[in-house]
Amino acid sequence: MINCTMMNKKVSGVFGTIFFAVSGIGLLATTAIAAETAVKTDNKMNTKIDVKIDSRKETALAKAALEMMQASFKTRGQASVDRLQQDETQGLCSQYQDNPPKAVRVRIEAINQKLLKYPADGKLLGSWKEGEKIAQSGVGKQFSDNPETPAGGNCYACHQLTKTELSYGNIGPSLYNFGKVRGYSEAILKYTYGKISNSEAFSACSNMPRFGHGGILTEQQIKHVTALLMDPESPVNK
Repeated sequence: MINCTMMNKKVSGVFGTIFFAVSGIGLLATTAIAAETAVKTDNKMNTKIDVKIDSRKETALAKAALEMMQASFKTRGQASVDRLQQDETQGLCSQYQDNPPKAVRVRIEAINQKLLKYPADGKLLGSWKEGEKIAQSGVGKQFSDNPETPAGGNCYACHQLTKTELSYGNIGPSLYNFGKVRGYSEAILKYTYGKISNSEAFSACSNMPRFGHGGILTEQQIKHVTALLMDPESPVNK
């Protein structure tokens, strides 16, 4: 589940994109930063040629791009410039363009497994009806939103969940029949809550926001979304 209101941000420092989800809106900035080998199109010949970029020049360009971003963003309401600061997980994912080697992937998942928090009361299921409302809502975390208004998960932006909702994205896999296919065991229930709370604990450099870790959804909201996926009576499992 990825959220247009997410607080996650990733910086691809080499030949690519700097993607910031700040002010609640995904901002895509394409930079003139190349990796060890970039591909350039010769307009006259309409052919592609390899261009080698000095690593020092790459570093300088990455620094300049970051400085540009830092200068461009200003704190507005709840959308503060501290969202530009990456934690260790985000930094590693940026460094490897979201495709880290196995050792780094294991490291990222281990970091986030330690950060993963489950409810103290041991209850992981809330109301699937409330979960559906959260999945439908894209409100929250934008500078124009009231900070007192609970944020939504905007789950349908990336996933199919039910047959009745015809408008959904496909960045993420279909979650229709999620519990019905996987079963309703305690292990699957715990995995589901954990994945919503901190996706990086299970899939390094995932596009899915860390809803709990990032403070996007509350513990109770995550319980509701978990119920949407795992309650046998939920339309997801019908």
